[in-house]
Amino acid sequence: MTSDEACMGEALKEARLAAQAGEVPVGAVAVFQGKIIARAGNTVEADGDATCHAEIRLLRECAAVLEDWRMEDVEIFVTKEPCAMCAGAMVNARVKRVVYGMPDPRSGACGSALDVTGFSGMLWQVEVLGGVRQEECGALIRDFFRSVRLRKRDESPGKA
Repeated sequence: MTSDEACMGEALKEARLAAQAGEVPVGAVAVFQGKIIARAGNTVEADGDATCHAEIRLLRECAAVLEDWRMEDVEIFVTKEPCAMCAGAMVNARVKRVVYGMPDPRSGACGSALDVTGFSGMLWQVEVLGGVRQEECGALIRDFFRSVRLRKRDESPGKA
């Protein structure tokens, strides 16, 4: 598992599983020494916990596998640009690099709306690469929210 595209393909698998479970389809994988050591998807709805983003769950799993919270040699692949919470957690965990698919101009914190990962005042900066398999990652999220809107419309009062 060496190419960014192949690793993002694995993150997309996790995102699809999250979508099947009714979660916002964001998936992530962690790579250490060329091997995937952890996988996660969003479980916000299932867990009833706003912090159960794919990236946070992934960092917890990585820490358990590595038996260390420091992740200087870990690369994270995630289908959507991390939010401020997730980007901040990656900075605190000292993640080496985050690679994301779809940018998030409204709340992405790896350079789009904010730059938490590269903020010079932090004790650690995370290397960032965005746009890997961007169209595929974006289509997954767009399709998910389109289906949610259609379902809500069909369930609204007055619909037969």
